[in-house]
Amino acid sequence: MRALLFTGKGGVGKTTIAAATALRCADTGLRTIVVSTDPAHSLADAFACPLGSDPTTVAEGLWAQQVDASERFEDAWGAIRAYLVELLGWGGLDGIEAEELSVLPGLDELFALAEIKEHADTGAWDVLIIDCAPTAETMRLLSLPDVLSWYMDRIFPLERSVARVVRPVLSRLTSLPIAGDQVFAAAARFYERLDGVRALLTDGARTSVRLVVNPEAMVIAEARRTATYLGLFGYRVDAVVVNRLLPDEVTDPWFKAWKDLHAEHLASIERWFAPLPILRADLACAELVGNDCLRHFAAQLYGDLRPDALLHEGEPLRVVRRGESHVLWLSLPFADRDELEVGRRDDELLVRVGPHRRSIVLPDALRRRDVTGAVLRDDGLEVSFASTAAGSPAGDGGG
Repeated sequence: MRALLFTGKGGVGKTTIAAATALRCADTGLRTIVVSTDPAHSLADAFACPLGSDPTTVAEGLWAQQVDASERFEDAWGAIRAYLVELLGWGGLDGIEAEELSVLPGLDELFALAEIKEHADTGAWDVLIIDCAPTAETMRLLSLPDVLSWYMDRIFPLERSVARVVRPVLSRLTSLPIAGDQVFAAAARFYERLDGVRALLTDGARTSVRLVVNPEAMVIAEARRTATYLGLFGYRVDAVVVNRLLPDEVTDPWFKAWKDLHAEHLASIERWFAPLPILRADLACAELVGNDCLRHFAAQLYGDLRPDALLHEGEPLRVVRRGESHVLWLSLPFADRDELEVGRRDDELLVRVGPHRRSIVLPDALRRRDVTGAVLRDDGLEVSFASTAAGSPAGDGGG
């Protein structure tokens, strides 16, 4: 199964491009589903037909879906919510306030991940296209697999064990609700539904991210930051889509300054994002609504390219041997040295860029080697490791 994620600043045309790409994939005979993970759904508007939280046929070989977190909530979160409501009620909140606060931030992204994983597991689709929310929500979505894995592997078992020990004692001393086994079991079951989603999304042979931009300075600046954060979490960008360029047919002198500015921005995008391919789409002369309009738009956007093809092969994380030492290279295009922090803790390399942090479990070849340096080079972070393992005699190869 091939998965394509479309992301970018709000309003750049992600939904239109995702819908058009899905329709073109289906027209080539591929069983395709396009899923919106944006709480402010507009996928139904693009296809000009009603959509719900279950896949709906919108063309031959094409299904579309708008993930509704509220419909997934009770099934996946019921036991946890009941505990949170009880806990908040104990703290003095009334029932309505407790109900509202039990819906934790980030649940929309969690349910979207679960939906992506379930579609991948069914084997029913050749292509899965994700119409992502605007950039900030998308980065929460794509960082969740790392965060959840770290929490479930390290903290969750400890919390469960502590709860079992202290529950009998605290129940004699206070009426404070303590999470029971059913709460922890519900959390574990939900995490199991997400197991493997990171492997799917970071597998460059199966999954690609496509950045959608308009020829505007603020939009391009956000796309550069997004590319940095995607590299941090190991996601592969295989193309940049520049949408709403003024077409050559527009010759009125009033638009000359805009056309010159678009040309300048386009040149900058091509220079900054090289060697990624740049797909171009002109500003349409009418609203892009309905299958016919979307097909015409997709034909202009992709030309002779297969829309599901891997348009660029990149490797966001690699370990290479350089002389007697080893180097870990992490793709961080456009990273600012002032926003970068690198640390080491046991078998993990900790990397923070701006507000985002990733914990990278080091491969066996590096775990026993000391870090000797870190530098930004070639659009990435190079972390150097000693030629011999810590505690090994010099020249023994370090195992």
